[in-house]
Amino acid sequence: MQNMEQARFNMIEQQIRPCDVLEARILELLHHVRREQFVPEGKKAMAFMDMEIPLGFGVSMWQPKLEARALQELHLGRRDKVLEVGTGSGYLTALLSALAGHVTSVEIVPELSAMAGVHLQHRENVTLAIGDASRGWGEGEKYDAIVLTGSTPVLPEAFQSSLNIGGRLFAIVGEAPVMEAKLITRVAPDVYETVNIMETSVASLQNAQQPKRFVF
Repeated sequence: MQNMEQARFNMIEQQIRPCDVLEARILELLHHVRREQFVPEGKKAMAFMDMEIPLGFGVSMWQPKLEARALQELHLGRRDKVLEVGTGSGYLTALLSALAGHVTSVEIVPELSAMAGVHLQHRENVTLAIGDASRGWGEGEKYDAIVLTGSTPVLPEAFQSSLNIGGRLFAIVGEAPVMEAKLITRVAPDVYETVNIMETSVASLQNAQQPKRFVF
């Protein structure tokens, strides 16, 4: 147990703080939400490493610093309604639900959604759904924050239009090897502000929207 806590401390101090995650409540939360409980059996030793952790089905947990940076950039509050596209193991879902009012998390792989359901069974402000949300989700629902846990070569307009005024969207846009993590804020009905957060590269969402390509 002592070694586990030292590894958690090292993750926060050596990976997450240097990634400009300095908000005290985020750092404190990372101590309390046990990342190792969301890692597949046989991969527990990887829980605090600066690397992605394979979950199967072509899906991986993000690096800890990317999870923490996304969480900080979204500036969540207790009244916020959040949409997460790509539940994965449910770890980021757990972090989001600890700060927000309610989280709807959509996963295209039923087996992963079932695994996350076990991890999140005691979190009453989380709704898990199975489906393809790579190009938007729901019938006109609005959210205060949206996070895409897979990249998308082209960002569908449906996500921006699903934001409330003041809502924030965290998305990784582009194609390997270089992608950009962006924070998009809806400041007025037809006005959006985009801030480039950091360069990174993660696997794309299944069925992500592709750019139009010329065929000769």
